[in-house]
Amino acid sequence: MFISMFGAVESGIIYAIMALGVYLTFRVLDFPDLTVDGSFVTGAAVAALAIINGVPPIIATILAGIAGFLAGTLTGLLHTKGKVNALLAGILMMTALYSINLRILGQPTLSLHTEATIFDQLGNVWGAPIDNMLNSMLGIFGLERLPSTWGILIVMLLVTVIIKLVTDYFLKTEVGLAIRAIGDNKRMIRSLSANTDNLTILGVALSNGLVALSGGLIAQLGGFADVGMGIGMIVIGLASVIIGEALFGTKTIARATLAVIGGAVIYRMIVTLALRFDFFETGDMKLITAIIVIIALISPKILKTQREKKRRIEKRRALEQEIKEVG
Repeated sequence: MFISMFGAVESGIIYAIMALGVYLTFRVLDFPDLTVDGSFVTGAAVAALAIINGVPPIIATILAGIAGFLAGTLTGLLHTKGKVNALLAGILMMTALYSINLRILGQPTLSLHTEATIFDQLGNVWGAPIDNMLNSMLGIFGLERLPSTWGILIVMLLVTVIIKLVTDYFLKTEVGLAIRAIGDNKRMIRSLSANTDNLTILGVALSNGLVALSGGLIAQLGGFADVGMGIGMIVIGLASVIIGEALFGTKTIARATLAVIGGAVIYRMIVTLALRFDFFETGDMKLITAIIVIIALISPKILKTQREKKRRIEKRRALEQEIKEVG
């Protein structure tokens, strides 16, 4: 169980980068971008192909993010300059990226098992004494199976936190505030002579850059890039955002981005726990994701309705008590 949860947290931290990208479009820009399903694979494909061709893994990962940035730029251009509906622009780009990703990969699946990835290099740098110390501390609790390395989790947590802090800072800059204003009231920000088209393109591009970066890291973590690995990724991103917001709140930008990261980790843990039941199979992951999203969407509304009902009952009782005292 511990190893399963450890793996869920490990992958959840990497998927959190993708969830931050989804947060930028769906929550900040109010842009329903479905490019995510394609740009995630684009990042994985570019990273895998670059590594196989001898490019250092760290450079390959950066190239993955750049490829996603370009894909997001095209979606933004379709919407702003081509006057295509935002939802349709995302669908068109996602469809086009399927063929592009297949061209990049050259085949449906590209294996990285014989190549040195960024995590392999990390394992060479990460000290075994640190793993031994952490595992010995956990051994006190009687855990039999322990992680082979803590390096991936700790380093990726650090990277994700840095991306979160940079995102927080960016959204507080003049450009970031303008992008947030577009999501709140596009007509108002346009009336202030702001170039809403360029800001929208930038926001969508940054979002898909983060998504592709996550895709490149996931491909290296799993040891392969597959043309179908991005199917349903937008739903996973939304699930992470919704779960995080429901549990941690969104009063400030810093809290909202932290909630997204927490939501991504919790989502992976829920899926891992669900798959331990005999009823579910590995192929049921998309069904599990849909169920999680439905519960996350409905639960807050049900709880809010119950709280309002309870408040009305309390007010009615207080009013009845006052009437009795007056009478």
